[in-house]
Amino acid sequence: MRKFTESVRAGISLTYQEMREATNMMFSDEITEVDIAYFLTALSMKGETTEEITALVEVLREHAIKIPLSTPVVFDNCGTGGDGSHSFNISTTASFVLAGAGLKIVKNGNRGISSRTGSSDVLEELGIALDFQPDEVDEMLGQTNIAFLFAPHVHPKMKRIQGVRKSLGTPTIFNMIGPLTNPAPLTTQLIGVYRQDKLMNLAAVLHRLGRKRAVVLTGAGGMDEASLAGENHLVLMNRGECIPFTLDAQDVGLSSAPLDAIRGGDAKVNADILKSVLRGEASPYLDTVLLNAGIGLFTAGMTSTIQQGVHLSRKSIESGQALHVLESVVTYSQNRKQLEGTL
Repeated sequence: MRKFTESVRAGISLTYQEMREATNMMFSDEITEVDIAYFLTALSMKGETTEEITALVEVLREHAIKIPLSTPVVFDNCGTGGDGSHSFNISTTASFVLAGAGLKIVKNGNRGISSRTGSSDVLEELGIALDFQPDEVDEMLGQTNIAFLFAPHVHPKMKRIQGVRKSLGTPTIFNMIGPLTNPAPLTTQLIGVYRQDKLMNLAAVLHRLGRKRAVVLTGAGGMDEASLAGENHLVLMNRGECIPFTLDAQDVGLSSAPLDAIRGGDAKVNADILKSVLRGEASPYLDTVLLNAGIGLFTAGMTSTIQQGVHLSRKSIESGQALHVLESVVTYSQNRKQLEGTL
């Protein structure tokens, strides 16, 4: 590990195989947490390459709990976090809209780390379990079009590295790769990242990971979600070809709004916002979800334009389908608990 750290400190990027070896070392008890911290800090200072990110993610996925699925087409939409916007749970809310529109989603999430309320916090507040077993993920996906994975459960070996990350208190490669580590066999994916300079990099990684189509975006104001506040920067990866473009909310028939208009709060506040959006109550919260869900449907190939995606997302809400998905997942969780209680 020290050899790799010295190379990275000298500005030399690791090869794919070297990064695989370094990542496996991080899971070994023979390597100290101090060595891991030095390596991650050096890597961050150098700047992570496509090869290094791909190797790290693939090793993490190999160590993750396997999630076998009977459906061949699966999507995930998620931001990396870390944008400091204190927004509500945009991608989590949008996921119910996407599922209501007929898209199959396996969403990988966690508790709030860089934000006050993570996706798992708000799901728990809504009455949704966080400890689904692999077979339950497939069953729930078949019944409701959506399933949720709690990162600490599917990545049990990450506990030690999480401790190192907290002790460092500065961003590392792990701040970028959360959405990439979903162990489900995804075919398409939407990722938001607060660093615009990483868009092409992450799009290339998604291709290396086997995604057929994906969008990576940085929202106006440096958000890790598409924003109503101005120009959003996106990269479409379609079978290896990466196409950058920009998008303003007004381009797809939505009104502009400042970032302050979509601030969230604790888990209860964000759960209430989520439900108000799924009920179709007009607000910047609703328009933000329509924008992100519209991009999601375009990413998954369900619509040929983002504007059509926004229209289909609005239909998912107005028809009651999005809210029905939420209610179905909550019911699934409650029935599961009742069944466990009788065993």
